[in-house]
Amino acid sequence: MAANTGKLAGKTIFITGASRGIGKAIALKAARDGANIVIAAKTAQAHPKLPGTIYTAAKEVEDLGGKCLPCIVDVRSEEEVRKAVEDAVQKFGGIDILVNNASAISLTGTLETSMKKYDLMNQINGRGTYLCSHVCVPYLKKSSNPHILNISPPLNMNPKWFKDHVAYTMAKYGMSMCVLGMSEELKGDGIAVNALWPRTAILTAAMEMLGGSDAIAKQCRKPEIMSDAAYVMFIKDSKSYTGNFAIDDEVLKAAGVTDMEQYACVPGNRLLPDFFLDEDPYFCDNRWLKMTLKTLLNEDLVNSTKGVFQFNLSGADQGEWYLDLKNGSGGVGQGPAPGGADCEMTLDSADFSKMFKGELKAVAAFMSGKLKIKGDMALAMKLEKLMGQMNSKL
Repeated sequence: MAANTGKLAGKTIFITGASRGIGKAIALKAARDGANIVIAAKTAQAHPKLPGTIYTAAKEVEDLGGKCLPCIVDVRSEEEVRKAVEDAVQKFGGIDILVNNASAISLTGTLETSMKKYDLMNQINGRGTYLCSHVCVPYLKKSSNPHILNISPPLNMNPKWFKDHVAYTMAKYGMSMCVLGMSEELKGDGIAVNALWPRTAILTAAMEMLGGSDAIAKQCRKPEIMSDAAYVMFIKDSKSYTGNFAIDDEVLKAAGVTDMEQYACVPGNRLLPDFFLDEDPYFCDNRWLKMTLKTLLNEDLVNSTKGVFQFNLSGADQGEWYLDLKNGSGGVGQGPAPGGADCEMTLDSADFSKMFKGELKAVAAFMSGKLKIKGDMALAMKLEKLMGQMNSKL
C-alpha cells in the first residue's frame, strides 16, 4: 500500500459522508499521519443495516493518532455546512483539504425516477459539492497546500452511461463539472481541485447490502485503494497538480505501487468495472493474463502445443511473462521462463492485451511489425488457436 509519510500531520481535512465507506477510509489513512479530521455526515445513530456513525468513525480516527471533530451535517443545508466549517476552523485553526465524498444514487430510468429522487441526487451530489466548496474556499486560500478532492468520475459522454440512469449521471457529473470549472477558477489561488474515481466496484457496507456480501465481494476492491490514492494526491503540490480526473490504480502505479492484488477483496477474481469507465478493469493490468490462462491450462492443451512461450512486454505494463504449454499440465507466471523458452515474443503491453481480447491477430501483429518473434515460428503461429480458445471463455 502507499506508505504514510507524515506530510499530513497537523493538516485539517473536511470530509463529507465520512461515517463509513470510502470517506471513512480516507479519514483513517490521514489519521495515521496525525491529521485533524472533520467528519461531516448525517449518521449520528446507527442505521439498522449499515454499521457506523460519525462518533464511531471519530473514535477510529483518534485510535490511529488523529484528532477528530464529528459534525452532524446534511450537505443540502447551507446552515449546517457553514456551522461545521466554522466549528472546524475554531477547533483546528483552518482547513487544508476538502473531500466532497457524500453522494446519493438511484440507478433508475426516467419514468422510474421520481422528482423526489431526482432532487435528492442533485442536491447532495452537485449542489452539496458546490456548497461545501463555496464555504471552504476562503479558508483553503490560507493553506500552504490546499486541495479539493471530489469523489466523482471523468466526464465520459458515451450514451451508455446516460440511457439507463440519466438522473444519476447528471447528478454525479455535476460533481465532476465542479472540478472542471473550479480547477481553472482557483488555479491562481494555488488551490488544487481534482476528481478521483475507482477503476472497479468498491466493497462498502452499502454495496454489501445491495449486492449480497459473498457475491459482490468476489468482484470488488477494498476502500483502501481509494484512500491510498487520495493520500498520494493530497501530498502533491497544489499549484502544479490540479484539474485531474484521476483513477485510483493509475494514481498508485504512478507513485510506485505495483501490486493491485493487495486491494482485491478476493485476490485472483475478475473485477466488476465501476460506472463511467469504458475500459474493463480485467484488462487494465496483466493480472488478468495469469488468472485467465490458469483456467485454460490442461494436459490436452499442453499435448497439442508442446512449447514454452516467453512474452517480453514494453509500454505501460512492461515486464516478462511465460506460458508453459510443454510440461505436465502447463504453467504461467511472471519473469523469464524456467529452463528457457521455445518461442520468444516481444511487443507493447497494449497490443498484448488486444491480442488476448481478440482485437489483434497474432499473425497481423507480426506482419505489421508490432510483434517480434524469436525462436520457433511454427510454434508462434499456434498461438492464434490459443487466443481463440481464450476469447471463447472470457
